[in-house]
Amino acid sequence: MSLKLLHVSVCLTVVSLVCPAWGADPKSAVETAAIAVFSLDGPLVESPRSDDFLFGSLGSESLHDLLERMERAKDDRRVRAVVLLIGDSGLGLAQVEEVRRVLDDIKAAGKEVYAHAESLSLASYALACGASRLSVVPTADLWIVGLYSESPYLRGLLDKIGVKPDFLACGAYKSAAEIFMRTGPSPEAEAMQNWLMDSLFATSVDLIASGRRVPAEKVRAWIDGGPYTAAKALQSGMIDAVEFRQDFMAELKKKFGENAKFLVRYGKSKDAEIDLSSPLGVFKLWADMLQRSPKKKATKDAVALVYVDGPILPGKGSPTLFGSDRMAYSTPIRKALDQAAEDPAIKAVVLRVDSPGGSATASEIILDATKRVKAKKPFAVSMGSVAGSGGYYVACGGGTVFADASTITGSIGVVGGKFATTEMWNRLGVAWKSYRRGASAGILATDGVFTPEERAKFQAWMDEIYQVFQGHVAAARGDRLKKKLEELAGGRVFTGQQAFELGLVDKIGSLREAIRHVAEQAKLKNYEVRVLPRPKNFLEALLEDLEAKESEAETISLTALIALRYRTLRDALWPQLQTFEPQRLAAIQTALVRLSLIQEQRAVLMMPETVILDRRAP
Repeated sequence: MSLKLLHVSVCLTVVSLVCPAWGADPKSAVETAAIAVFSLDGPLVESPRSDDFLFGSLGSESLHDLLERMERAKDDRRVRAVVLLIGDSGLGLAQVEEVRRVLDDIKAAGKEVYAHAESLSLASYALACGASRLSVVPTADLWIVGLYSESPYLRGLLDKIGVKPDFLACGAYKSAAEIFMRTGPSPEAEAMQNWLMDSLFATSVDLIASGRRVPAEKVRAWIDGGPYTAAKALQSGMIDAVEFRQDFMAELKKKFGENAKFLVRYGKSKDAEIDLSSPLGVFKLWADMLQRSPKKKATKDAVALVYVDGPILPGKGSPTLFGSDRMAYSTPIRKALDQAAEDPAIKAVVLRVDSPGGSATASEIILDATKRVKAKKPFAVSMGSVAGSGGYYVACGGGTVFADASTITGSIGVVGGKFATTEMWNRLGVAWKSYRRGASAGILATDGVFTPEERAKFQAWMDEIYQVFQGHVAAARGDRLKKKLEELAGGRVFTGQQAFELGLVDKIGSLREAIRHVAEQAKLKNYEVRVLPRPKNFLEALLEDLEAKESEAETISLTALIALRYRTLRDALWPQLQTFEPQRLAAIQTALVRLSLIQEQRAVLMMPETVILDRRAP
């Protein structure tokens, strides 16, 4: 069989499976209702990725793009209803809040929202409760059991291998290095974790209570009574129906007509609304995936959207065939902000921050660039799931700072230090002989912990960084702070709701609300949202990187080193942990990322590491 015949055969097989109406009368498609379908069963990222058919970025969608498509469905007269197919998308609570706001807008516009799921956790249930009608399959499990968090402490491991951690912090609550220094949390870190958990749990309860229109006390009783089978959840009033997916779709056809079209790619691209009840739907989907979208020339006013997504590092990263870890490099972010400040077509700017922090130098570079934007155009900051330490540093200068109630932010403080590895090398039979000239030449050497003199010098250096950090916050927030700055700093971490009440942020609101806010300030009616820098696929990024290297010499990036360490550690050392402890393994890998960052930058503006697990059935 030729490749062409095989291609057609595969397509026909797929169509026959998903399009039973192959022989339907074409006239029956006239005057049909449109139902926009949004499948939340894949990665939902913060900063947009370019679709890369060859190298695997297909299937991911940015939060902004999803919300924009949903808002389009709200305003589209053809769309009679919206369907949410909720899978294992891994949405964080802050992302759930943002989607819920749009669902409320859709319902306020007079359109029903229908949700269907095969399994629900607390976060996905909080999302599903935004629907007008919620149903699950008969065999669904609902792990609505509350919030559970845990933090890894590696001191015992380090002691076993002969490594001595020696870290300093500015602020009693700046606990990011405690995972290396201690076998458990300090009293301050434990108190902070408890106030964070209280606020996050209250937000989850409020989302469920408002969606299901029941008192918060009843929601807490539901949570304490979990987990649930589908039948038990229906009996308790937690859901509206138990039905298979086919029955769910049949109910919608009964309500909106047998010829109702389910548009599963609604709003993804022009003329790309694929109706899989149509025999040509799969062919159109296939063609749309293979067709490269041409670059569009900007023709109207725009609001620029710039992302700080991931740990903050100086310089720029390098493209990789296998995809890079989320890193927020200062150079492309600074260039994007400068471009936004100078481009006359860009009338306003929003900085979206989803970062636990990182390099103080890189944070300062980004903050300085935001000031240049703010001096020329309406400028706001939108916080995602995390905007703490360096993430708050770059955000605090925003004209208006938006956060979700469950955003994790604050952590105004500095942490830094080193590891002494001599004992480890001795156990391996390796001896080192060091030489130094200058009283402080060995301050960062790993042959021993800090001497008292070195410790004093290192602490003084960190204190200066801390004073600069506090100075930026005081200058930016001023009399909006509800307490003295020293009562809010010291490494204390808050949820967005707590930060709003303390004056660290200005509004509880979503990314879309931040965009509308600056658009109104710029008096824009008809505008586009332009992401800067434009997402590039691997080949585009590689060509651009090669052109840049013709004029400058570059060394291997920290991102590549970390990725290499990940692959070596994951594939060679911990294959079994991936099977039975994947979440804890991920927590330790995150700790190693932070270790690499501290080793590279020496003192960092970094959040403490806490893993909040949304339990599901195994």
